[in-house]
Parts: sequence; C-alpha cells; structure tokens
Amino acid sequence: MENIQYKRVDRMPIPLNTSMIIEGDAIFALQRLPTASVQCIVTSPPYWGLRDYGISGQIGLEDTLQQYINKLVSVFSEAKRVLKDSGVFWLNIGDGYTSGNRGYRAPDKKNPARAMTVRPDTPEGLKSKDLLGIPWRLALALQEDGWYLRSDIIWNKPNAMPESVKDRPTRSHEYVFMLTKKEKYYYDYQAVKENGRNRRTVWSINTTPFADAHFATFPPTLIEPCILASTKADEFVLDPFLGSGTVGVVCQLHKRRFVGIELNRKYIEIARSRLHAEELPILKVAGEQYGEN
Repeated sequence: MENIQYKRVDRMPIPLNTSMIIEGDAIFALQRLPTASVQCIVTSPPYWGLRDYGISGQIGLEDTLQQYINKLVSVFSEAKRVLKDSGVFWLNIGDGYTSGNRGYRAPDKKNPARAMTVRPDTPEGLKSKDLLGIPWRLALALQEDGWYLRSDIIWNKPNAMPESVKDRPTRSHEYVFMLTKKEKYYYDYQAVKENGRNRRTVWSINTTPFADAHFATFPPTLIEPCILASTKADEFVLDPFLGSGTVGVVCQLHKRRFVGIELNRKYIEIARSRLHAEELPILKVAGEQYGEN
C-alpha cells in the first residue's frame, strides 16, 4: 500500500471533475464535496452488530441500535446535499437478530469471519431471538428526515448462505430502498425493462464472492439497474461506503464517473486494484472520529 500517493484535503473543497476515491470518515468526506454534484447514490453501509472491521470510528458497532440509525441518517443527510435534485439514492441494507446480550459470536465453519469478540446488547424493547427490523427502521427514519421513499426492492438470493437454524425459515433476501430528494426525478425505466415490461420489485440475483474483498461485497448485477435507471453517461455516482469498489467497477463498465469514500485503507487498495486505475486520484480527509488531525 506504500505505492499509493495520497493527497491531503482535510479542509479543502473537493471539485468533482474526474472519478476518485477518498479515504476518510464518510461524513467528513461528504462535507468537502460540492452541493448538487452527483446524479446517483448507490451504497451498502456496514450492518449493525455483524462485523468488526478493526477501524476506529467505524459504523456498525454503536452501543445501541438507535445510535446506529441516527448516525446513518446524519451521513445520508449530508449525502442528500451532494445529490442533485433530479437524483436517486439506492440503499442496500440487511437485517439481523438480537444478540441475547451475548458479548461475542462464535465462528462458523462455513464463514469464519462471522466470529466477533464484541456485540451490542439486545436493544431496549426487543427480546432474545427477535429480528431487529433494521431495514425498515432506517427507511422510515430517512423518510422522516425528508427523503421520498419510492420503492422497496427485495433482493432475492437464490444461492443464499445456509443457516444452521431449525426454528425459523432461512433468510435469503435483503432490501434495496429507492429514495429521492424531490418529488420529480430522473428515472429511465426503458433502460432496465425485464422481458419487455417495467421492472418489478423482486430481483433474483446470486451473490458473487470476491476472494480479496471482505464478505460484504454486493454483486455488480445488483448495482447495474440502479445506475442505468438513474444516470446518463459521464454523470457521477457516489458510494459513501465504497468497500472493495464494486460500484466503481460498474461505473467504469457503463461509462459513468464515480466518487467512492472508504475508511479502511486495506479496502482502498483492493478497490484500486479492481479498477485497474493506477492514476486514479486517492484523496485523504482526516477526521476526529478516527483519530487524525
């Protein structure tokens, strides 16, 4: 990673004239971006209480579920400023279960990365083994914050990971919420038709593992319809939680520009490699949440 040249832009506005990756806390980075400068947002934030990425200031290990929801609402409020009035925000978010106040999670033979040495307590008002309901809690909080909630899409995973549970159905879906800044916005339904008809709200898409990335990679075929329906060539797509860079990969494929924000330098290196972009600008924004000035 030493070969990456980072440019510090801690208090400088960041003009958008080319695709780029920004290392830093999402909200600090978003504050540097111009108002109404991106046409589309596609992202999948860290899920609450599921993984410890080992990064100070990471989202997903807040003490309470409400703190997690509040933090994401704040991040996406700043993202809304950056989004054009005609823009669309696509949010992929999964669910989970209460921890039963266990402060750890044991490893799984099929997925060793699920092991955790710290887990949030069961939220007040919920019980052991309760489904948390995070997707809809977040969607309704965003709606209350001023977003238009236009669609709830079921991402059906035909090849979903098996679960060892015997007292409920195996979970094999996540949500993708379509939200907008204004009542009227750009949406090209012709670009994403299925079998000659308007796209429906259940998308059956296999998960696609990527060996070098963390487990939370979402498949390009999930992102493609979001970008094709919401943007034209050369317009900017924003991912405030870039991870291994899949949104950038899809943007390159379809001749869109992108700006990706990522806190973890390891994932920036993975994204940069996937994007085959040695000259791609890598900017660094410091912030108190992750211990830099």
